[in-house]
Amino acid sequence: MDFAFSEKVQDYRRRLTEFMEELVYPAEPVYRRQMAEAGDPHHHPQIIEDLKGEARSRGLWNLFLPDVSGLSVLEYAPLAEITGRSPEIAPEAINCSAPDTGNMEILHMFGTEEQKERWLAPLLDGEIRSCFCMTEPAVASSDATNISTRIERDGDEYVIRGRKWFSSGAASPRCKVAIVMGVTSPEADRHHQQSMVIVPLDTPGVVVERTPTVFGYQDRGGHPQIRFDDVRVPASNLLGEEGEGFAIAQARLGPGRIHHCMRAIGAAERALELMCARAQTRVTFGKPLAEQGVVREWIAQARLRIEQARLLVLKTAWMIDNVGTKAARTEIAAIKVVAPATLKYVADRAIQLFGAAGFTEDWPLASFYAMARWLQIADGPDEVHLRSVARAELSRHEPGAEFSWEP
Repeated sequence: MDFAFSEKVQDYRRRLTEFMEELVYPAEPVYRRQMAEAGDPHHHPQIIEDLKGEARSRGLWNLFLPDVSGLSVLEYAPLAEITGRSPEIAPEAINCSAPDTGNMEILHMFGTEEQKERWLAPLLDGEIRSCFCMTEPAVASSDATNISTRIERDGDEYVIRGRKWFSSGAASPRCKVAIVMGVTSPEADRHHQQSMVIVPLDTPGVVVERTPTVFGYQDRGGHPQIRFDDVRVPASNLLGEEGEGFAIAQARLGPGRIHHCMRAIGAAERALELMCARAQTRVTFGKPLAEQGVVREWIAQARLRIEQARLLVLKTAWMIDNVGTKAARTEIAAIKVVAPATLKYVADRAIQLFGAAGFTEDWPLASFYAMARWLQIADGPDEVHLRSVARAELSRHEPGAEFSWEP
């Protein structure tokens, strides 16, 4: 495995880093001010549109999609990491933010030409946002085969009945479409009961019931609970074929998980940088915090964990490129556990070092911590991924093989 960055990737890293330093970091206080002045947690501030225009002019746009950008998953990894340093702004500024990236990927892979023209094109242009409706409040959604929302064929239409929540992004006024997963064939085996349909959010019967916070944060796109009351859409809105919903979900979640992990590493790097700067400038008991043994241990542990997580992410990206998402599923499960845990550790130690300031919005550390903790559940909880890793490991050993040991 060769993880060396090509000249093309080095050029992208240089240009993206310049974009971050010249525009994104200075835009963070502007973003907060514009959001505060609007008084609406789901407001779309002008600074985002300004950054998007600049990113497009610099050729930093839709980098996540190989068939559009020409970048492999391994080549995209260090670029996603850079955007993770400012997760509220940078991913959207270059049109590489969730959940749109996952939705664009499956529209690209499974959509009809009509679906691509109507929905994929404006998403790729950054004109609209989208959401993904799979998780449900009434069932344990860590097992996607539990979902109960019904999608029933009625002539030339599908009728959708059910309730979804944590439909990330749906609270944004720019969110125009949802991809909804529900049961179309209850009599089929558990992995072929579900299908996905494309639902414009202005369709009669789509009701956004509430938008819960996450650790007290109200994300700009929100994580709404949505009710589908006899929602009717044309049968042509089916994504792929009936019964392919579970397989499409797995195709979507694989790349989506690795993108989250890449960004988490970038956030961890920024938290570590802030911790080091703070440790060298704050004095307690007559000497800088950086000279305290426990602080040095935190810094060392942070660096070790970040490097280990990054290597595992790069290995996983290499495998996706070379042997496919399905063959890399164990590695994808592994990084989904490791990367959020790494960010949580680094953000937690940084908060501890900053003291009370670490809890405030003056620094991004509290939001990094909330992001890390949320990622331990989003796109599948740690326990599901650990189960997958353990099952893969056990499959390598012959059942019933004797374990011999002699004193």
